[in-house]
Amino acid sequence: MSEGLASYAVSESASRGRRFAQKAHPYRSDFERDRDRIIHCSAFRRLEGKTQVFMPGLNDHYRTRLTHSIEVAQIGRTIARALGLNEYLTEAICLAHDLGHSAFGHAGETVLNKLTEQVGGFEHNRQALRVVDLLEHPYPDFAGLNLMYETRLGLAKHHSPYDKPRNDIFTERNCSLEGQAADIADRIAYNCHDIEDALRAGLIESKQLKDIELFKQAEKHIDAKRIEEGSVRRTRTVKAIIDELVSDVIKTSRENIEHANIKKAEAVYGREGKLVRLSESSEAHLERLEKFLLSRVYQHDFLLKIGRQVEGLLGKLFEHFVNKPELMPTYFQGLISEHGLERTVCDYIAGMTDRYCLKILEDI
Repeated sequence: MSEGLASYAVSESASRGRRFAQKAHPYRSDFERDRDRIIHCSAFRRLEGKTQVFMPGLNDHYRTRLTHSIEVAQIGRTIARALGLNEYLTEAICLAHDLGHSAFGHAGETVLNKLTEQVGGFEHNRQALRVVDLLEHPYPDFAGLNLMYETRLGLAKHHSPYDKPRNDIFTERNCSLEGQAADIADRIAYNCHDIEDALRAGLIESKQLKDIELFKQAEKHIDAKRIEEGSVRRTRTVKAIIDELVSDVIKTSRENIEHANIKKAEAVYGREGKLVRLSESSEAHLERLEKFLLSRVYQHDFLLKIGRQVEGLLGKLFEHFVNKPELMPTYFQGLISEHGLERTVCDYIAGMTDRYCLKILEDI
């Protein structure tokens, strides 16, 4: 099923395959099956109840990890299709890239990393691999989803300004172009949608963004002054930013791939840096937006206060299950002998939704 793929795209015929051999499907490609396995796994469903920036339940319009992942997949597929990449592989990586995130967003990850520093810490890219390789267990003969090598590589190498993967499994210096497409799709999605959610929440106002070039040009493009309804103006502005950035990625990446004379997927793995990326000018504009979001949104007093509360909540939950591991599900109890008590408790808590964490805390 490589029809329409560029020579540098990952193909099934050149794939390193699955760890456990499985019979080919009669009408779905292997990377389609990866995508479907991810969509149907319980960890993916639980993303609906995990914080992106704002806790689920505060407002029905805010993004959750689930809606974010779907939006990333849409952007990733657009980029992959335009570049002749393997769209199914790109989509699978996009949909799974946040499976390792804990409840309560980055605050939760920071707390779990601190609690497990004596046993290697916690990092959500590495945790995503644990989810698909171990913690999900739909098959009777082996643990994990048994995803294709290139899908797992894309998860291990997922990288952004806020994602610094600690990988000791894969020897490749870089991931595939499909993985790079997923990375930039994630970055475009969360920056643009965090603007919209922060504006909706009242943490920032549009006038504070007047010196942000991407926002200013997007408002000019849609003639924002003529749009009276605030929610419509916000949505259309963000869509215009996404369209501008995606268009830039496609144009720049085509030029980069051609200039590097990339003919085969394998040629990408040993390279430093990314070929699927923004132009220098758009990169500078996006970095300016990221600095604004960091100082005005992610470090806002409201969100920092929640972060301090999360530290106490997850600390209490962690202590509870370390002292009473028999209260964890049987599957997790069975992991303790091989993976250790603290790591197993971390695995269990990391998979919880925000609501379930709070429910258990109420019970105890």
